Amino acid sequence: MRKRSSIAVGVNLLLGIPGVVPVWLLWYFAANWPLAAMGWAQRNPTENDGMLPWLLFGAPVLALFALVWWLSNRPVRRRVALDPRLYWPVSALVTLVPSFTLMIVL
Repeated sequence: MRKRSSIAVGVNLLLGIPGVVPVWLLWYFAANWPLAAMGWAQRNPTENDGMLPWLLFGAPVLALFALVWWLSNRPVRRRVALDPRLYWPVSALVTLVPSFTLMIVL
């Protein structure tokens, strides 16, 4: 079981490397629209293109990453003797490790 758990951690860490891009897109979107509207962040002054670029670029990138993440975790989940209610949140958090590492280092 330990070897299979390390495979799950490895898969999600590797997926977290390209996952930095969707995490950054989500942060950029949140900081420029909902958080800026609530006064919790300051909007980028050059961000005046509206929502169309997000629908054309951001949504497909996020959807593609979510699909690849889910499809690559499905077979791993079947091989790991871990409750699904624990496996999926832990996998999502492990996928975020490279993004958090970059935030701390940079």
